Amino acid sequence: MKLQTERGIITISSDVFTNLTGAAATNCYGVKGMAIRSATDGLVHLLRRESMAKGVKVTTNEDSTISLELHIIVENGVNLMAISRAIMERVKYDVSRTTGVEVKNVDVFVDSMVIG
Repeated sequence: MKLQTERGIITISSDVFTNLTGAAATNCYGVKGMAIRSATDGLVHLLRRESMAKGVKVTTNEDSTISLELHIIVENGVNLMAISRAIMERVKYDVSRTTGVEVKNVDVFVDSMVIG
């Protein structure tokens, strides 16, 4: 994404958005980690910290905003609606504050629940 300022152009890689989003989401209470669905066996796998960006999809919109899609694994017993809302707010705030880019929407997909 390219941002025009009075001093020049700033280019922000999509990796920046995915890393910020993954970090913000995994710091929320009840989130066990980011998830990815395997193409070979169709199972959901918990991603390690260094590859948690794979659970995030960034879409650049026509109006210079971004839309984010997160796939997460949560702990058993958490309120899914409350945790999803908290993630949406936290991700939107952290990404906007850090990059200066407006986040249009954040979609949270709970792919699995871990017991214990």
